[in-house]
Amino acid sequence: MNTYDYFAERFLQSPARIFLEADSGEIFTYADVEQETARYANFLINLGLKTGDRVAVQVEKSPQAVLLYLACLRAGLCYLPLNNAYQQGEIRYFLGDAEPAVAICSPQNLAWFPALCDDAKVPHTFTLDQNGAGSFIDAASPSSTQFVTATSKPDDLAVIIYTSGTTGRSKGAMVTHGNLTSNARVLCDAWRIRFSDTLIHALPIFHIHGLFVALNTILLSGAKLIFHRKFDASAVINALPRATMLMGVPTFYTRLLTETSFTREPCKSMRLFVSGSAPLLLDTFNEFHERSGHTILERYGMSEAGMICSNPYDGERRGGSVGKPLPGVTLRIDGGETGGIEIKGANVFSGYWRMPEKTAEEFTADGYFRTGDIGAIDRDGYVAIVGRAKDLIISGGFNVYPREIELLIDAIPGVAESAVIGVPHPDFGEAVTAVIVRSSNGSTLTDADVISHVKTELASFKVPKRVHFVEELPRNTMGKVQKNILRQQFSS
Repeated sequence: MNTYDYFAERFLQSPARIFLEADSGEIFTYADVEQETARYANFLINLGLKTGDRVAVQVEKSPQAVLLYLACLRAGLCYLPLNNAYQQGEIRYFLGDAEPAVAICSPQNLAWFPALCDDAKVPHTFTLDQNGAGSFIDAASPSSTQFVTATSKPDDLAVIIYTSGTTGRSKGAMVTHGNLTSNARVLCDAWRIRFSDTLIHALPIFHIHGLFVALNTILLSGAKLIFHRKFDASAVINALPRATMLMGVPTFYTRLLTETSFTREPCKSMRLFVSGSAPLLLDTFNEFHERSGHTILERYGMSEAGMICSNPYDGERRGGSVGKPLPGVTLRIDGGETGGIEIKGANVFSGYWRMPEKTAEEFTADGYFRTGDIGAIDRDGYVAIVGRAKDLIISGGFNVYPREIELLIDAIPGVAESAVIGVPHPDFGEAVTAVIVRSSNGSTLTDADVISHVKTELASFKVPKRVHFVEELPRNTMGKVQKNILRQQFSS
């Protein structure tokens, strides 16, 4: 069954119920969801799109962007969300690799986005802005509000999520209808998400946390969203008395704690605070409990598998732990007590888009996916993420792979070599930091020069917060840069 059908089975029992209350004042009922997704789906199909065709979307967060995601599921198309911070070099690669039939961008990118689409031979290009207006909405407006949802099998492609690679080449994780529905069902049960819930949604919707975890569970339970386009601590605190749940990255919680108005009083109606996408500091975990009276539920997931582990809803939620594997997920550690985390389950993706060799490399002979994370399991079955393979940096909840940035910095005139590391940061969790050896030709390169150059090519969350210049990079006997030494040296 199509993922949309699973959602509609529940939410169409109460079509007049409010699905989404936007910070702009807009209200969308579940009847609106049914009609508007039909309108968008009809328009896309009438353009000539067929099952599995990709729809690339790089837009600001809006209710209409949510409806577009659902319309793609409903029509049997493949939704391709792209971070709205991505720049030209990144978008050029995604369009060329995914070969979408439709690409939709924010109006502020019209100076360069359509030209990239022309180069990639994308047949149809539209706009959609943060207010839910644009050429896509105008063109779809006359379409019918009746649509027969496409039949989809569990292993049919639903979404491609691009994840950065250590070689600099991003990989498209192929997420199926079966992956989406199985994970949403498990989470609704594990976190007791019900029709009566109201979730504050302040996450981006180009990332699985905001797109799958937050949206899909609410749709599957027929619950309600208080929809914030961006996270604002004061606005979230004002919304807490009307809500029961908040899902966020650690940065959300550190910023809430800086507000004097964040006390137990506005949290009285809340039953669940969820944190993920980056490690939650134990100090934040403890201070949040002291201030709010609530214990944050930390979980663990990734683009290739949705949610993998969770602290319990009922039972001990341990700071520094991501809890136990969710029902239906088998997790093991390769290498003894501490080692690579490997997983198997209905939540695990089907492979990397057009990368059969990479797919084969990341799965074991007995079908487990190698996550690339290093973990340990204690005697009670709680999992702790103790390290990350391949030098992954998580900054503000976003994955940052150093190699992509290093390749760009190394090409700057005046740079001999570079190493990019993550260092502790009180707000972002980790701050991207570049360590550079200037070339020996009397280079006068400055940190401002480096940051300015990276800003023009990569998303803002990948831009180094600090740049340090050194005489040489520390290396081991095999010539490999010892990033652990750099992290120790620049951690302050």
